[in-house]
Amino acid sequence: MSKKILIADDDELLVKAIVSRLRQYAYEAIYAYDATLAMEMAVSQKPDLILLDIKMPAGTGKSTLEHLKDAAKTTNIPVIVMTAFPDEELRHFAASKGAVDFLEKPFEIDCLLDSIKRALGEENRTEEP
Repeated sequence: MSKKILIADDDELLVKAIVSRLRQYAYEAIYAYDATLAMEMAVSQKPDLILLDIKMPAGTGKSTLEHLKDAAKTTNIPVIVMTAFPDEELRHFAASKGAVDFLEKPFEIDCLLDSIKRALGEENRTEEP
């Protein structure tokens, strides 16, 4: 059964690029362009992993990460934080809230895929033929 990944980011071009690449690895990709929808989808869709942008409309990624980790239904979902505005305080915050990785935009898609595989315990997963 394929793993479901929720991409929460307001950058449509980035989301489309990530979705396309994830499908090459037979991951199921779902996405939300704002923080409110991301929270709703995390509860209703039960993804195996969440890619979370820190700066989004309708709430911040920081508050979304806090809600995800505080809610019983989503607390165990691994989260990879992505941001174009990195700083040490934000990196520390993400780690303290249980984020499994912290990626600075722009990043190489292969770096993201490596992070996803580690988070899902699938380091040996390869592209589908």
